[in-house]
Amino acid sequence: MPVETWIAFLAAASVMLLIPGPTVLLVIGQSLGGGRRAALPLVAGVAAGDLVAMSLSLAGLGALLSASAALFTALKWAGAAYLVYLGLRLWRAPVAAAGAAPVAARDAWRQAFLVTALNPKSIAFFVAFVPQFLDAGRPFLPQAAILVASFVVLAALNALFYALAAGRLSGAVRRPGLRRALNRLGGGVLIGAGLATATLRRAG
Repeated sequence: MPVETWIAFLAAASVMLLIPGPTVLLVIGQSLGGGRRAALPLVAGVAAGDLVAMSLSLAGLGALLSASAALFTALKWAGAAYLVYLGLRLWRAPVAAAGAAPVAARDAWRQAFLVTALNPKSIAFFVAFVPQFLDAGRPFLPQAAILVASFVVLAALNALFYALAAGRLSGAVRRPGLRRALNRLGGGVLIGAGLATATLRRAG
């Protein structure tokens, strides 16, 4: 793969990642509620989810989602319902005097992974976005591996930035009343992300 093509891909992917979607909103919401302790599991979940989503897209699932309204709608509503569920759970989470209960690393990873990997809009987008940077005259697998690995690293760094920023805000708050407000803010962000996911329309 020519270096200039790879750099162009990095630039385009960076712009795409800067636009907050359900995954970023999940990271912000959970980091507001759980603090910086949730950052690494969330980032790992995002990286794993993007790895799966891009791999499935290149394997053809993205084209299937673009063609099948029923499959797209099923994934869309499943993702929206899961985000709303997480938002309601965070909204109602108890707050002790010392702060919010820590988010279990396994739970944080699973939540980020599911929201990222099962976002039908991302899968459909990848199948239209990534092939633009593939050279038909070169072997497919090495090129695909470079692009997937590059995107996963960028996505992880992007998620880490949002997680640490939101976690710092959460960690600076000690009063139970303010922590409860942060939990509800984070829960509201997740519920909003779920509602936004529910309004997604299939491309084409």
